[in-house]
Amino acid sequence: MLRARSASARRLSTVLLTVAVVGAGVAGCTSGDGGHQPTATSTPLAQVDTRAASVTRGAFCDRLPVAGIEHALGAAVTDHSSYASGDRASIADGVKDVAHEFSCTFTAEDGTTARAWVFAPPVTRDRGRDLVALATQGAGCSDLAQAPTFGRPGVATRCVVDGVTTVTFAGLFADAWLSCSLAVPAGQSAADLPDRAGTWCVTVLAATAPA
Repeated sequence: MLRARSASARRLSTVLLTVAVVGAGVAGCTSGDGGHQPTATSTPLAQVDTRAASVTRGAFCDRLPVAGIEHALGAAVTDHSSYASGDRASIADGVKDVAHEFSCTFTAEDGTTARAWVFAPPVTRDRGRDLVALATQGAGCSDLAQAPTFGRPGVATRCVVDGVTTVTFAGLFADAWLSCSLAVPAGQSAADLPDRAGTWCVTVLAATAPA
């Protein structure tokens, strides 16, 4: 079960200039509640010095504040899933295998999807550079021009597949490879998607910071 936290900003004390994410309720239990009005403000990723960030290679999904998730989605969460390293899980479309990462995915009624995942094994800088090079090789993917820095090395991509537009930030934080993405379905405007994905990644950085 996902736990909401009203003081999640404390986890960004070494990372952010300013951030406040306030949430209430439990993900998966708030949908359909017309009176639920989450409040969230997020620092744009461009204002974050990610070189100062630390990321834990472990479970983090239950540390994500509900309001931060719904701020990214622009709506209430209607479905969510997660898996841990060692679980047998669907790690890609049509691919089920033993996972070597910690991952969580949240979806709104309109199909907008926020996801975050961190590799369980340590990643070297050389391997990080390989992952950066691979990121833009997927079908329909390209570098996101003038994207904020996310990790060292890091990469930002925009992928359009079957009308679904996904913006992903991924990067190396010491030996932890962290990725976060936001996707909107066909027919929806993706003009502000890079900014929305960036603020989602700020929330993810907070949740993956060492306790």
